[in-house]
Amino acid sequence: QVQLVESGGGLVQAGGSLRLSCAASGTTLSINVMGWYRQAPGKQRELVAAISSGGSTDYADSVKGRFTISRDNAKNTVYLQMNSLKPEDTAVYYCNAKQARLWTIDDYWGQGTQVTVSS
Repeated sequence: QVQLVESGGGLVQAGGSLRLSCAASGTTLSINVMGWYRQAPGKQRELVAAISSGGSTDYADSVKGRFTISRDNAKNTVYLQMNSLKPEDTAVYYCNAKQARLWTIDDYWGQGTQVTVSS
């Protein structure tokens, strides 16, 4: 089992910055991809950014050039630096970890952290 604990959410004005952190604990061996998803009220959860254990990254088009995902494998921690925040970035942000097993991939989720961007 993997436990994910997020921190760093909050209220910020448009144009501001926030940094989210997510620390993984438990059986962290073979965690491959870690990432951030978000879910706004009335909308589906969507991928924001993801990073592999080798450092390859993927971003939603809506955050490219504004958000940066990074990872410290030694600390089993993933970060999301969010700059130039917009009101439409307001959502609950969830950390995700994908752990490879022999035949499957297990998904783990954090409890979520609220990000609110005021206009």
